Amino acid sequence: MKVAIVGGGVVGLTTALQLQRELRNAEITVFASDFEQTVSHVAAGIFRVGSSYSGPTEQITREWIGNSYEYYDDLRKSREAAKAGVTSISGYMFANSSPETVKSQWLEKVVPIYKNVSEEEFRLVGGNWKYGSFLTTLLTDCTLYLPWARKKLQENGTKLTVKKLNSFAELIPEWNLIMNCTGFGARSLCNDRRLVSMRGQVIKVKAPWMKTFFYGELDTYIIPGINAVTLGGSRSFDSENTKLCPYESKAIRERCNKLIPALKKATVLREEVGLRPHRENNVRVEAEHVTNGLSKAIVVHNYGHGGYGVCTAPGTAKYAVQLAKELHKSSVAKL
Repeated sequence: MKVAIVGGGVVGLTTALQLQRELRNAEITVFASDFEQTVSHVAAGIFRVGSSYSGPTEQITREWIGNSYEYYDDLRKSREAAKAGVTSISGYMFANSSPETVKSQWLEKVVPIYKNVSEEEFRLVGGNWKYGSFLTTLLTDCTLYLPWARKKLQENGTKLTVKKLNSFAELIPEWNLIMNCTGFGARSLCNDRRLVSMRGQVIKVKAPWMKTFFYGELDTYIIPGINAVTLGGSRSFDSENTKLCPYESKAIRERCNKLIPALKKATVLREEVGLRPHRENNVRVEAEHVTNGLSKAIVVHNYGHGGYGVCTAPGTAKYAVQLAKELHKSSVAKL
């Protein structure tokens, strides 16, 4: 069986790893226009899923999130943890607008610790906050995870091919199963007008004393990674501008410095922009048949994760691979 995976970001590579485990005899090729410059590289990688995230049903959404956390936690406990860039992290969320802002319907039953903060903990940061939560979760540093995933795939025989596709028909009839993990690229490849870019800008700084993450309002966050601390952020709906905005950087720095004054002495390493693939209604994980003349293939879509691609890639990958296996069995049975 020949399988083509289209997309070289965290969703594509994690789907490929899942396929290797589930379909051991499959011949797998990952196609991507670029393996080095994806939106996954910009992500801070903290396991935190916002209330706007949605699969087709609440049950399936919870399944995706639970399976994703289990995948990363298993990696964290393994010998591969340091190479894969997966570690445990704790931190705080603060808000004034509503107590719901610091709650999470998706995480409270998944992570090991999720509790209200004490009066003393409010004094850890700048600002006069009304509501706060403390939680322990996971962090996946994609500057390590993505190269680790590529290496694992290649060691087990998966081919990585740099190629930009304009149509899935280009892969037919050579590949009879195609996994579409193209993120924002799916808008043109699938003509999916529900998919829009959610532009984000972050600053990576050197602040090795920061071991705890912090969230405030106005999309303010401080997330320590393995090699840098991510200061964020911004959300510009339906913007495809990938140029850095100095005014945005200044505003991000001011908000983060106000929250944690010690960051004023942090050195800037780099500034980055990414286009998150936000899909109206829900993440798309479903299958369809695509034809090219007399030949046809099964395409399983797995895209539209918004800002939660790193968090939920393992869960949607598992779901997509299971869907692919069931459809493949069904098509073989009909022959």
